[in-house]
Amino acid sequence: MIAGSLKKFLNTKVDEYNQPFFIEHDPVSIPHLFSKKQDIEISAFFAAIFSWGNRTTIVQKSKELMQRMDMSPYKFCLDPDSKKLNGLKKFKHRTFNQDDLFYFISFLHHHYKKSSSLETAFSKWMDGNDCNTEKALNGFKKYFFSLEHLKRTEKHISCPFQKSACKRLNMFLRWMVRQDDKGVDFAIWKKIKPSQLICPVDLHVARVARRLDLLKRKQTDWLAAVELTNNLKQLDTNDPVKYDFALFNLGIIENF
Repeated sequence: MIAGSLKKFLNTKVDEYNQPFFIEHDPVSIPHLFSKKQDIEISAFFAAIFSWGNRTTIVQKSKELMQRMDMSPYKFCLDPDSKKLNGLKKFKHRTFNQDDLFYFISFLHHHYKKSSSLETAFSKWMDGNDCNTEKALNGFKKYFFSLEHLKRTEKHISCPFQKSACKRLNMFLRWMVRQDDKGVDFAIWKKIKPSQLICPVDLHVARVARRLDLLKRKQTDWLAAVELTNNLKQLDTNDPVKYDFALFNLGIIENF
């Protein structure tokens, strides 16, 4: 495909999938259960962290956790007393276990005591001149694990410094930052610009991107995510990660 026809093709796919019907079977459905900003942030964060494996299971386990938090995750994290925490015992999703969950809650409690939004946990590490969110993700991981914690829990938060593609956190940032009128992403964060976002890359997105000559790098790592995003910026400078809708669904639904 030449550049013009590729852009037209991908824009058509974005329009096809960036629609309210996409929400129901996707992890983004979890934050859509809430209206309070902090509830949206916390539920989206957990849904993104749980996002590996079967989407149905991801949604089910995310919803289970929200129910255990009495469908008020912000209130729960602000006052995580022992009685409340007892209701979370034995929660597990793949390798994410009770110990990991208790640490995540302790961090959220710590952060929200100082800030009214989870946005600052990312945005304070970068500025408007940064071309992408690399500093934000590296800074967030260091900040996230600044409290006493088990070493095993660190595997659940990735960062570019470790050469990870950071698919789950990039997806979380997309949900919080992207602005359009389709109703899938939330656009509740303003300190990070949509043009600074990095496209979430998993094996399916990488396969489609390579087939469309949007990605040459063989490893699916941070440099691959940056390469893909830079190529997508040639199609839309201000909102490159909108093409996540196209690439993901071409890979998952259409088996492109």
